[in-house]
This record gives sequence, C-alpha cells and structure tokens, in this order.
Amino acid sequence: MPTHSAGLLMYRYRDGVLEVFLVHPGGPFWARKDLGAWSLPKGEFTPEEDALAAARREFGEETGLPAAGEFIPLTPRRQPSGKLIQAWAFEGDCDPSAVKSNTFALEWPPRSGRQEEFPEIDRAGWFTLEEAKEKIIKGQVGFLEELQETLEFNQAIN
Repeated sequence: MPTHSAGLLMYRYRDGVLEVFLVHPGGPFWARKDLGAWSLPKGEFTPEEDALAAARREFGEETGLPAAGEFIPLTPRRQPSGKLIQAWAFEGDCDPSAVKSNTFALEWPPRSGRQEEFPEIDRAGWFTLEEAKEKIIKGQVGFLEELQETLEFNQAIN
C-alpha cells in the first residue's frame, strides 16, 4: 500500500520576485546530490491523522520553525515511488541558517553493525521558481507550478 506524506511549501516575495523555501535531505545517500534532490518539508502520516496537522508537525520537526498563516491547499501529487504527497502553501519567512532538524538513525557504513545519527535535513534555502524547479525532486515540480498559477490568479482578481 502506498504511503502518504504531508508537507508545507513556504513562499515569500523578495524585491517582487517569488521565492520558495526548500530543504535538502540529510544522510549519506543524499550528501553529494543537489539538482533534483531538494524537497518541501514533509513527512508520513497515518490515515487517522489530519493531513494539514501532520504537515505542520513535519515542518516543525524538520526545520525547528513554526508554520502559521493561511494555508493554501495544493493538488495531491503521486510520486514515481507511489507515495502520495498532500501539500499546502503558505506565505512566511525565515533564516535558512536557523533551521534545526530532528535526526534519524541509520546503520552506517552498511553492514557495519554501527548506528549513526543523521539530520533529516542537512540544509535549507530560498530559491526563485526557476532555481527551485531544478533543485526539487522531479515529482514535486507540480507543486511549484500550481503555487505560481494560484498566486498569479489571486493577484489578477484582486
């Protein structure tokens, strides 16, 4: 059965330019990957849990930052792995260097019998949409495109 994740896509405007906040996964598998490796902060949740509550919880766990404001629902996206991601966008701001992630344990090196702790995310950053489309995992590009369309539509009707 495919797993479900929930996440938040924080955005801001800098000098009139839309930027999005992305995180880079921690651990040895992702250490040398950049393009196509970044993500919105997200995590798995159970069917009994409210997806938006899970997205807010995961954002806090992965970044150490609170998520508040008006949450704009985005269309859920099925990933190549089969996982379904539900996401919301919200306007906010933060200093990426202030991000403090929780950790996970992994046997490293493989078959060594030793457990090492790694941060769930090892860095975060603000990117223009063009930059973000290159950085983000391919299956999540649709969230960026939908955010842009939604914000442009909202500006046109206001």
